[in-house]
Amino acid sequence: MFEPMLDSKIVGETIAEIRRKKTLSQDVLSGLAGIGRTHLSAIERGERKPTLETLYRLSVAFDMKMSDIVIEIENKL
Repeated sequence: MFEPMLDSKIVGETIAEIRRKKTLSQDVLSGLAGIGRTHLSAIERGERKPTLETLYRLSVAFDMKMSDIVIEIENKL
């Protein structure tokens, strides 16, 4: 039986890629998004998946629509 799964590595790589394009450090991004730096680091390494709330906070910190982040992730899946 096929069980669709969201690849946490791809999610993390995409968030890290956007962060680097915006020239933000993990410290700065986590501060802007109101999440812990270690939590952000775990997301970027693919060890944790962001909740919708965390993804929204990251999108606000990136100054982009949450849907645009999701589209980038989908394009890599």
